Amino acid sequence: MAKEFIFEEYKLDNDLHVILHQDNSAPVVTIGVMYHVGAKDEDPTRTGFAHFFEHLLFEGTQHIGRGKWFDIVSSNGGHNNAFTTQDKTYYYEVFPSNNLELGLWMEAERMLHPIINEIGVSTQNAVVKEEKNQRIDNAPYGKIMYRSAINPHLFKKHPYAGTVIGKIEHLDAATLEEFIAFKKKFYNPNNAVLVLAGDFDKTQAKQWIAQYFGTIPNTGEKIHRCKIEEAPITQTIKATDYDPNIQIPLKLYAYRTPAMKDRDSFALDMLSYLLTDGKSARLYKKMIDEHQTALQVLAFSDAQEDYGTYIMGALPMDGVSLDTLGKEIDEEIEKLQTELISEREYEKLQNQIEAQFVSQHNNMEGIALSLADHYTFYNDTHFINKAIDQYRSITCEEIRDAARKYLDKNKRLELDYLPTN
Repeated sequence: MAKEFIFEEYKLDNDLHVILHQDNSAPVVTIGVMYHVGAKDEDPTRTGFAHFFEHLLFEGTQHIGRGKWFDIVSSNGGHNNAFTTQDKTYYYEVFPSNNLELGLWMEAERMLHPIINEIGVSTQNAVVKEEKNQRIDNAPYGKIMYRSAINPHLFKKHPYAGTVIGKIEHLDAATLEEFIAFKKKFYNPNNAVLVLAGDFDKTQAKQWIAQYFGTIPNTGEKIHRCKIEEAPITQTIKATDYDPNIQIPLKLYAYRTPAMKDRDSFALDMLSYLLTDGKSARLYKKMIDEHQTALQVLAFSDAQEDYGTYIMGALPMDGVSLDTLGKEIDEEIEKLQTELISEREYEKLQNQIEAQFVSQHNNMEGIALSLADHYTFYNDTHFINKAIDQYRSITCEEIRDAARKYLDKNKRLELDYLPTN
C-alpha cells in the first residue's frame, strides 16, 4: 500500500508557492525549485532558450563566483542537478540537513542575482553544442530518444514539434539582451514553486524562506498560456529516417495522445505496462520469447501539459523485416481494441503501478519533484495522494476504449528508422 504524503503549502507575498514535506527519518533535505517554463514557451525563432538557461544559471551570481556553484555544493556534503522538458525547468540540491540554509540561499541567489553576461553565454553555448553532438547527432537512435525524428510529424502547429535542446543557429544568433529578457519574463516567484522535502524544523525553514525568497520581486508579468490546438491526424503518416550511428533498424509507431491531466492518459500508461513491462508483458513474450522476431520491444506513454505521445516499436532479429515487426505489433493492438484484458492481467497492472509509485518516491528527491509536478501541472498538490486511486479506478473497458480511440492506424506515424548505408 502506497503511503500518504503529508505536506504544508502556502504562498509568499510575491506569489512564490512553497511546499514543505517534513520527514526526519534521515538527516538529509532536498531543496527543489521548479520554473513553469520549457521549450514550448520559446520564441519559435529562438528555440533552445529554456534548456540553455538550465546551464546558464549555474554560471554564478552576484555572490557566487563564476564556476563555483558545484564546488560549494560538494564541499558542503551535497549534490545537485537540473533538467528541462517541453513544459518545465527544475533545479535541486540535496544537502545534509544542517546545510538547509545554504541551499535556500543558493536557490534564492539563482532566482534574484544570476550573472548573465557574454562570457557565460559563450561558455554555455559551447557546452550545449557538445551536448547536442553527443546526445543527438552522434548517439545511436539519438533522433528517436530526443524525438526530432518523431514530433515534427505529429505536431504541425504546437511547439512540441521541436526538441528541448533547440536549434544551435538560434542560440548563435541570440543577443545578450534577449537572454536577459527571457530571465526577466520566466524566472520569477510567480512562475515558480519551492519545495523542501526531508529533515528540517518547519518553523526555522519558514523563517529562512521568508528571509531569502520573500523580498524577491516579480520582474515580469504573470504568464498566460493558450493551448495551440492541432488538427486531428486522419491517415497514416509514413516516413523513413536514417541514422549513421546504428546498425540495427527500428520499426516505430507514434500517436498523438491527450494531456497528462486527461483520464485517458492513465489508461494509456496502463497499456504500456501491459505491453512491455517485464518478461511476461504481451509484446515481450510474443516477439522476443515465442516468435524470436525482435531483439527489443518498447511501448510507453509520455503525457505532457498540452498533449502526449504514445510510442511503440521494436528492433528486429537478423533476417526479420520491419514489415513483420509492424504486423506483429498491430496484432497485439487489435487484441487490445477488441478484447478485455483478464482479471489476472488487471491485478498485475495495479501491482506494477503501485510498485512504480513506491519506487518513484523512495527518497526525498523523488518526493520533492513529484510535489512540484502535481502543483504545477495538476493545480492540485494533493494529487500526489490521489494518483494511485485514479489508476485503480480505470476499468478494463476504459483500457480497451483508450486503445480503440488513440492507437488507430489512421492516427499515427509509421516510421522506418534505418542505418545509413
